[in-house]
Amino acid sequence: MADHAKERTYLSLIESCDNFPYDIVPSEVYYQLFLPDDDQPHGYLLPETVQKMPWTPRFHVNHNSPGRSVTVLDSSNGTDPAGAVNLAFQELIDECIEQDLFHVIAGKHSEPFSIVSAKHPIHLERFASALFGITGRGAYIIAYTSDHDDGSTTKKKKMKLWIPRRAAHLYTGPGKLDVTVAGGIKAGSTPLETMVHEADEEASLPEALVRERVRPAGALTYINATSSAADGFPGEKGLVVPLVIYTHDLELPPDVIPTPNDDEVDEFYLMTVEEVQTALLRGEFKADSAAALVDFLVRHGVLNAQNEKDLVEICMRLHRRLPFRLP
Repeated sequence: MADHAKERTYLSLIESCDNFPYDIVPSEVYYQLFLPDDDQPHGYLLPETVQKMPWTPRFHVNHNSPGRSVTVLDSSNGTDPAGAVNLAFQELIDECIEQDLFHVIAGKHSEPFSIVSAKHPIHLERFASALFGITGRGAYIIAYTSDHDDGSTTKKKKMKLWIPRRAAHLYTGPGKLDVTVAGGIKAGSTPLETMVHEADEEASLPEALVRERVRPAGALTYINATSSAADGFPGEKGLVVPLVIYTHDLELPPDVIPTPNDDEVDEFYLMTVEEVQTALLRGEFKADSAAALVDFLVRHGVLNAQNEKDLVEICMRLHRRLPFRLP
């Protein structure tokens, strides 16, 4: 193992995702996002984002500190607050794209993401969501095979994981290793439906097989502050991204081989648990995927109190209380 691998631990992999300070008072640092008739914030915006944003009359921005805020106004006067807020976000994002103001939007429209803490069905485009600091949601599948022919009871020693390599053109984590299937949850969709769609799109896995065999494995929660391109994120730095990741396990028959079905995956590898562990500690995985794989290793007993001194801290950092309402 290379020397630089020794500098990483499983806890440091988690810390690269859950890197938002625990002792911070957000209202002293960020602008808080508010929606009509709701006194609870729904996101944190950087001051530089607020200064750069081409606000329309559908928003009210309060620059007074403490208590700096951005409030979306209800132009419908209560008749259709969701429609009014969705229109306000869309007009604003359209203008950001037109002026090419933010790197993270990449000059493109993207699918709608729900503001899950909102009282109404409110959404905004996925690429822009990090600018507003809202809670993002994703769903991941880790697919594996197990060989029991020798009658061994130590299942984890025979487990092999299907690991893809991300295409070089992707915005985040280009060329990095990844979980088998991953996708953001679109507005109006569910974790399961997201996985069924993404499993076909990214790994050519049949819908019937996925529905029959996929097993929900819980949810990870953490808060990421976007950092540097070296960590796989080339966009604006310091954006606050609370995340809920719904995890799923999928044991595949030995004769089922995931294959790329779009341009987001270069190829799949069938890796032993030990090979995955080595690649994790070498920093070869996309950061959020590394966190999901560490959780997988904990759930399957590969990492435990006997061989991982940071086990409790790892588990706590993967299940952080988020600052905004959850559905």
